Amino acid sequence: MSTVAKNFRIDSELSDQASKLLEGLGLSMSQAVSMFLRQVVLQQGLPFEVKYPKRSGELLDAIEEAKRLEADPRTKRYTDMNEMWADLDK
Repeated sequence: MSTVAKNFRIDSELSDQASKLLEGLGLSMSQAVSMFLRQVVLQQGLPFEVKYPKRSGELLDAIEEAKRLEADPRTKRYTDMNEMWADLDK
């Protein structure tokens, strides 16, 4: 089987993170990309589902609470960060 060199660009931080993780699994970046491409061929598409992550109930509750607080005219507003931090330290 012959090989071919391919060049691609990815974010340097992503590359570093992935390389460290793959190294822990005993794989090089090249081996991992080859595995991915083999799965693309076998699956006739991406070997995983691509979608936005589900939001937890806790996160959705926090978003709704923030919306309620923003809409409530009685919610204290700050124009000075020091005043806000002073109130939080109470």
